[in-house]
Amino acid sequence: MLSRHHRRLLLLHKLRIFSTSTFPPAPTSSSNAASADPATLPPDDAIAVLPSLADSGGSAAALSLFRRLSARPDTRHLMRLYATAATTFVARGNLPMAHEVTRAMVAVFAEAGRLQEAADMVLELRSHGLPLRVETANWVLRVGLSCPGSFALARRVFDGMSRGGEVLPDARSFRALVLGCCREGPVEEVDALLAAMWAQGFCLDNATCTAVVRVFCRQGRFKGVAELFRRMSGMGTPPNMVNYTAWIDGLCKRGYVKQAFHVLEEMVRKGLKPNVYTHTCLIDGLCKIGWTERAFRLFLKLVKSSSYKPNVHTYTVMIEGSCREGKFARAEMLLGRMVEQGLAPNTNTYTMLIYGHCKGGSFGRAFELLNKMKQEGFLPNIYTYNAIIGGLCKKGQIQEAYKVLRMATSEGLHLDKVTYTVLITEHCRKGQITYALNLFNRMAENGCHPDIDTYTTIIAMYCQQRQMDESRKLFEKCLAIGLVPTKQTYTSMIAGYCKVGKSTSALTVFERMVQHGCTPDSITYGALISGLCKESRLEEARALYEGMLDKQLVPCEVTRVTLVFEYCKREKMTIAVSILVRLDKRQQSHTTDAVVRKLSIMGNLDAASLFLQNVLDKDYAVDHGTYNNFINSCYNKNRYSLASKISEKISKKISSFQKKDAATIA
Repeated sequence: MLSRHHRRLLLLHKLRIFSTSTFPPAPTSSSNAASADPATLPPDDAIAVLPSLADSGGSAAALSLFRRLSARPDTRHLMRLYATAATTFVARGNLPMAHEVTRAMVAVFAEAGRLQEAADMVLELRSHGLPLRVETANWVLRVGLSCPGSFALARRVFDGMSRGGEVLPDARSFRALVLGCCREGPVEEVDALLAAMWAQGFCLDNATCTAVVRVFCRQGRFKGVAELFRRMSGMGTPPNMVNYTAWIDGLCKRGYVKQAFHVLEEMVRKGLKPNVYTHTCLIDGLCKIGWTERAFRLFLKLVKSSSYKPNVHTYTVMIEGSCREGKFARAEMLLGRMVEQGLAPNTNTYTMLIYGHCKGGSFGRAFELLNKMKQEGFLPNIYTYNAIIGGLCKKGQIQEAYKVLRMATSEGLHLDKVTYTVLITEHCRKGQITYALNLFNRMAENGCHPDIDTYTTIIAMYCQQRQMDESRKLFEKCLAIGLVPTKQTYTSMIAGYCKVGKSTSALTVFERMVQHGCTPDSITYGALISGLCKESRLEEARALYEGMLDKQLVPCEVTRVTLVFEYCKREKMTIAVSILVRLDKRQQSHTTDAVVRKLSIMGNLDAASLFLQNVLDKDYAVDHGTYNNFINSCYNKNRYSLASKISEKISKKISSFQKKDAATIA
């Protein structure tokens, strides 16, 4: 790859040759050469004719020849054609024709993947008498930004426009660069570009606004969208229905459906009428948050509308939502209604329905739909096959899943991350570590790089197998390649370390989790608390338990029972009972029952009786089955006096409750 300096020297050399070369005079004899059409000459000869033709026949004749040569396959991609034509028209003072040549050069060279070379020539021609015009620069921007990976080049052209004050970017220049930045450039530059644009009094058009809205929504910057709309309205270009639909779609994709309906109301207040795409976004959003019935009512409103009807995408979204809720009869009805209205289901429609039936275990119907879509000319994609493979794996039918996989590969489809992850997960669930690792390695070898979910699956498998060294290495690799561990990744590591009695390492992972902004849930806390209890680190476990409650997390029954039970074993009944204080009555009752039964089964009747007495003193309820379990254990151990003592205490408590109830009634 030549450096920018070397490219400039090469271009200067080419231009010097083009500008100093002497070309043969136009033929005057009656020979074949004289009557030959210049456009049919060999490339070098045809290009050499351009300057002399401009002298003899005028610029129009030379331009006509250039247009014909730029269409010829053997001359179309020759830089000397464009350089010769441009310098020829500059020499004759015909700058509009020279600019037409440069625009043609940019388009042709971009098509051939040589945009950099064309852009360098456009900028270099300034030193040879062809001033850079904003129209030409904008043409370079538009063509360049339509080519993937060309944002850096477009930015250099944009910055070079105002060099020396020769030409300044206009509104179209800014819009083109903002659009390119949204599509593939560094999106953090969008704000700076917008600020510079507004400072010069330029406003976004509605098409570019849609691209910016989508970027802001992906970043969760919904207040930024509101400010953008306010500014556009103030500058005389109010957002249109498409802009509002993009905002509504962004909110729905994030699950902010209520806010999306507020935006819909604002849109209608401004006199903009939502279309089928607007409603489809809302239906999709409602389905994704589980409000399928409300989505269906909105769908029926579309069906009854005289202005617009549901399209294929609307039906597909509604079918997906119905399948997610297990309403397969409705999904099938929607498919039939769709066909009745003359809409052809596409691959996505069939895939959603196949996914639903596989989720429900109706593989026969799923395969019927697969065959039907093939008969109707819709080829299944890897997502279609993933739906079936995933459903079979969840039912434990791994061999059937591999048969479907072979069917997919025989049709030329390549496995994606989902395919690999589903199969790896099933092998991990079955404890087939060798198969899982083979798939994991093949995944990377085939250019399908594992994501954090795939890594988490393998990490969890290692943790379950107590192979914490391997798990740690894989976890560190995730961080090294820039993957962000999820809550499940951290929790698997914490549970794994606790399982092998390394609660200190588990605490280190927990602290790392919090520092990296990943919020632990009740499962994470429960795993760590259980691990600390096993190592008799009760005070640390209790501190975590209290912190968990402070964060409004509800501890699961295993966590509650484990902590209370460990304190009971050490006859620290006051602390054990205090753990129940912040729980609701149902949780208190369930924890008490589980602890007493567990202590009774282990024969630790003294601890069980002490805990029962403390519980009864606090007016906590004791389940009748728990009481019987304790009394039976006392009889089996010949602890009759203990049984009698607790029985008497419970009888008094019951009598006390009855008196209170009678007084309340009176």
